[in-house]
Amino acid sequence: MTTTPAPPLAPPKPTWDPRRPQTSLPWLRPTIRIRLTLLYGGMFLIAGILLLSIIYLLAAQALHEGGGPSFQVTGANLDITSSTCPAVNTVPDSEINSVLKQCDAIERQQALDTLLSRSLLALLGLAVIAFAFGYAMAGRVLAPLGRITRTARAVAGSDLSRRIELDGPDDELKELADTFDDMLERLQRAFTAQQRFVGNASHELRTPLAINRTLLEVHLSDPHAPTELQQLGRTLLATNERSEQLVEGLLLLARSDNQIVERKPVDLAEVASQAIDQVRTEADAKGVEIRGEHAPAVVQGNGVLLERIALNLVQNAVRYNVAEGGWVEVTTELQHGRAVLVVTNTGPVVPAYEIDNLFEPFRRLRTERTGSDKGVGLGLSIVRSVARAHGGHIAAQPREGGGLVMRVTLPV
Repeated sequence: MTTTPAPPLAPPKPTWDPRRPQTSLPWLRPTIRIRLTLLYGGMFLIAGILLLSIIYLLAAQALHEGGGPSFQVTGANLDITSSTCPAVNTVPDSEINSVLKQCDAIERQQALDTLLSRSLLALLGLAVIAFAFGYAMAGRVLAPLGRITRTARAVAGSDLSRRIELDGPDDELKELADTFDDMLERLQRAFTAQQRFVGNASHELRTPLAINRTLLEVHLSDPHAPTELQQLGRTLLATNERSEQLVEGLLLLARSDNQIVERKPVDLAEVASQAIDQVRTEADAKGVEIRGEHAPAVVQGNGVLLERIALNLVQNAVRYNVAEGGWVEVTTELQHGRAVLVVTNTGPVVPAYEIDNLFEPFRRLRTERTGSDKGVGLGLSIVRSVARAHGGHIAAQPREGGGLVMRVTLPV
């Protein structure tokens, strides 16, 4: 008779978590509450001991100074004289005892007054020392919070490589710093993956569109091609161009959502002039007049992205305009220490409740979407993202009589 061998036993599961050591006595963990309790309790105890010692010394000194003889007997007739109680010198012998009691009470009151005044001065000095010492110790205890704050500010400037790496006891502050470091590590991986995806998408999406455009242009250059084929080729070429604009807009929108690390001086007046030059032909074809004053307004940022702000705003102002007698006004200036770019245009009346929707991707006035020749619906979204990346903001207001007033404010 054969027996089936028993299956091997599984290894025992661990009863502890290797990622977080467990303490046998959790209440002995050096928490911030315990440390602050010991700190300020010890300070109070030390201050009380010092105060009692000083009061004891002052009282001993006062009693010693006031405990000497306040009168002396001279002559055969027991004449009593006193420097601290002159009334004894002239008092009759029958009232000497009561006068001596009054003099003794006066001297004791003077000793108590002296003790009180010196104690108040000592208490004031100890209070100043205690507050200064407590302020210094509190700063030392809260120094890790300052380190966390400085790291958070550096991270806010898109320096995701910074870490706190806080040393010290395993308390709440160290736990907070370690959690913050873990979060920064994940954020850095996410942003790195996003940048890698944007680069790969830029190559994978642009390449087939460029090939399609080249093939269509080659077929359209054939003079013997049928008219129907040429019309179809032009339609496909326009569709391909629209797809290229959409891809470029999406990639630029993805890149501009991050903070600008490398900044250089850029004059908004020059940026606005270049944008106007690029839109001049389209504006002349639509009969739109472009005007305005360009005062110098130098900011720190990326010139290409800032030019995209001005170009998108001016293009929208020209395209969304009236059929006749339209105009666009572009001004740059410095206001209250900030650079301001204002683009005002005539155009259709824009309800105030639709202003916020204009900055959403693929949203246009009166729910226009695909099929429009005015763009792909990413212009204002890109403008807002680029402005935020430079630490600024954009605001839109309906213009009386139709059109919009776009105001971009950037720090200098």
